[in-house]
Amino acid sequence: MEFDVVIVGAGPAGLSTACHLMQLAKQAEQELMVCVVEKGSEVGAHILSGAVFETKALDELFPDWQERGAPLTTKVTEDHIYLLKDENKATKLPNVIVPKTMHNDGNYIVSMGNVCRWLATQAEELGVEIFPGFAAADIVYNENGSVGGVITGDMGIDAHGKPKDSFMPGMELRAKYTVFAEGCRGHLGKQLLQKFELDKDASPQHYGIGFKEIWDIDPAKHQEGLVVHSAGWPLNDATGGAYLYHAENNQVLVGLIMDLNYSNPNLSPFDEFQRLKHHPVFKQYLEGGKRISYGARALAKGGFNSLPKMTFPGGLLVGCDAGTLNFAKIKGNHTAMKSGLLAAETLFETLQDKNDTGGKDLSAYADKFKQSWLYKELFSSRNFGPAIHKLGTFWGGAFNTLEQNIFGGNMFVTLKDNHYDHKQLKLAADCAVPNYPKPDNVLSFDKLTSVFLSNTNHEEEQPCHLQLLDSAVPITVNLAKYNEPAQRYCPAGVYEIIDNPAGEKVLQINAQNCVHCKTCDIKDPSQNINWVVPEGGGGPNYPNM
Repeated sequence: MEFDVVIVGAGPAGLSTACHLMQLAKQAEQELMVCVVEKGSEVGAHILSGAVFETKALDELFPDWQERGAPLTTKVTEDHIYLLKDENKATKLPNVIVPKTMHNDGNYIVSMGNVCRWLATQAEELGVEIFPGFAAADIVYNENGSVGGVITGDMGIDAHGKPKDSFMPGMELRAKYTVFAEGCRGHLGKQLLQKFELDKDASPQHYGIGFKEIWDIDPAKHQEGLVVHSAGWPLNDATGGAYLYHAENNQVLVGLIMDLNYSNPNLSPFDEFQRLKHHPVFKQYLEGGKRISYGARALAKGGFNSLPKMTFPGGLLVGCDAGTLNFAKIKGNHTAMKSGLLAAETLFETLQDKNDTGGKDLSAYADKFKQSWLYKELFSSRNFGPAIHKLGTFWGGAFNTLEQNIFGGNMFVTLKDNHYDHKQLKLAADCAVPNYPKPDNVLSFDKLTSVFLSNTNHEEEQPCHLQLLDSAVPITVNLAKYNEPAQRYCPAGVYEIIDNPAGEKVLQINAQNCVHCKTCDIKDPSQNINWVVPEGGGGPNYPNM
C-alpha cells in the first residue's frame, strides 16, 4: 500500500502530526494519503501517562477543542508538594521553594488514553487512515538507503517461526516520508538512531520507569482537581518522585517514577511503589478505596542534552521516540504534540513539490524546532535532570529551584550526565538487600495480581518478542554479578530464575505478562535483551490510563 506519509504510533505525537498535516492539506485544497499504524488493539490501549496536561500545543492544533468535546474536564485547583523523610514523616513544601515548572495552574488532570482516542476521531474526520492492531515490525529502505516505509508484522506465526492456519503476512506500507512516533525507546527508532548515527553528538538518553494505578476512593476524601507530588522516601537509594492526582468521578491516579540510573541491583521499582502507598500522605486518600487499574511504562527523561538529530533521509523522529519530554515539568504530552505539529509543517512544505518522490532529509525541521517554544522550553530545563543525578534529590532540587525561579531557566552553565543508565549497577554482593514487606492486598499488591488489572494478553503461540542476544549471559554474567536484576526491574514478572530438571539455574521468560514498558531493553546491564514488537494487538489494554 502506498501513501504520502506513514506514521508509526497513535500517541499524542503521531496523531498530532496526522491531524495537522491534513489540516494544512485541506486549507491548500491538496489531497494527501496519510496513515497511522498502531500496535495496540485500539488507539489508547498502550497509552500510559500520569497525567497533568498542559494545553499549549492542543490550543494550536484545535483552538476549539472544548467545543469539539475533548476529554479535558478536570482543571487543577491546588498543588501540594511534599518531601517524604521516612515511612511516616513528611514536610509540605511552600510554593516559593518549589521550581516554577512544578506549578500546575491552568492545567488539566486527564486520561491520555482517552485524549488519544479523541485525537484519533479528529484525525479520521480529516481523512487519516488509522490501522490499530498492526505492529510496525521493520523498516523499508529504498535503493539509495533512505527510509521508504515500514512492514507490519506477520500474524499467525507459531513459537518456532512457522505459519499456523491463521497465518496472515505483514503489509508493506510504502511512503514518501515516514514519521516514527513509537514512544519511549521505540523499537524502530532505536534502529534508526544507530543506522544514521543520530545521537552521536548528544548525551546518552536517560530513563525512568513510571507506575500508575487508578483507584476509586471514598467520596468524602476526594478533592477533584488536587495535585499531590512528592520526593524522597521510599527512594533512599534512587532518585525520582511520586504523584497522586484527584480526577473526576471520585477517582485518584497514583504512581511513582523511579530513575533507571540506580546502582543497587537488588532494588525492585515495583516494590518501592507498593511501599509508597502506605505513607500517610498517600494512605489518607487510598484507605477504604479500591484499585481498578495498573500499568507501567518507561519514560525518556534526558531532555535537551540527550536530543538526537531528529531527521534522516525519508523521515523523522517525534515525541518520546526522540526524547522530547520536559522532566522539569514531569510532562511530555504537550511537547510530543508540538514536535508533531512541527513535523507536519515540515512535511507539508516538502510535499508541495509535485515532483518530490520522497526520501529527502527533512533538514528544515531542525530550523523550525530551534525557532519554536518547544526548543526554548527544553533548553531552559536542560540542567534539571543532571542536577538531580549529580547532587541528589535535596541539593539538586535546591539548584533547580534557584535556576528556574531566579534565573528563569538559564544560569549560564550546562550540566551534563554522560553516564549510561545500564552501566550504573554495582555488584549485587556489594549492595544491601531491601526488606520489602509482603503486600497486604489492601494498599499493596503482588505483580501478577497487578498485571491482571492491566488486561495484558498476547497470542501465546508466537515467537518470543523478548530476544536474548546470548542465551548464556543471564546466568553466567547477570546472575553471577548482579543477581539477575531483570527479576526485579521488570514490573510484570516476565523474568524468573528457576531450576531446570537437571538442577541448573535458567532464565524463564513469561512473555505473556509483558506490558511493553521497555525497561528490560534499557536497564539490562549486559544490553542482552532486545525488545521487538509481538503480534499486533498484543500487550496491555488500558481503558482510561
